[in-house]
Amino acid sequence: MKPILGHALCVTLLLFSSWALSATCPEILQGKQRLLNSTDEVDLCEEFKGKTLLVVNTASQCGFTPQLEQLETLHQTYKDNNFSVIGFPSNDFRQDRGSEENTAKVCYLDYGVTFPMMARTSVLGENANPLFSAISEQAGIAPKWNFYKFLIDKNGKVVATFPSSTSPMSTTLTSIIEQQL
Repeated sequence: MKPILGHALCVTLLLFSSWALSATCPEILQGKQRLLNSTDEVDLCEEFKGKTLLVVNTASQCGFTPQLEQLETLHQTYKDNNFSVIGFPSNDFRQDRGSEENTAKVCYLDYGVTFPMMARTSVLGENANPLFSAISEQAGIAPKWNFYKFLIDKNGKVVATFPSSTSPMSTTLTSIIEQQL
């Protein structure tokens, strides 16, 4: 009789702890993402819970690709204030062709990116990355081109969107980030 009670207690505690974890982690951050040109995965909740995030769909062969340098500056400016830029390379607009290795070279070697870059993924339609599906649903808008920017507050809510043409270091964007920190 005692082992059954012990087992039931363990199951109850496990269910409660799973519920508690999901209750403390915003739904938008539940899941894992593979890092660019790597087999390593990042648990979004563990890594980004409680942080303000700028999620950007990137492309290595786009006219906006030089924004990677400003995104890195933005990341460095605010990273000590619970902020992170997260890049998601995508070929949905046909400007991230070639291998993930090539995309990684552009990001890491050509532009010196240190913020998290996830594996190449789709950001549109039924094959969209679950994070982008959730972002698009919350924001009421999907990326219209490469380097579309979504600002997510520390509670996992999309609070602002910025088109590709918005410079990452623009006062329009940085002032809203600062309000969220």
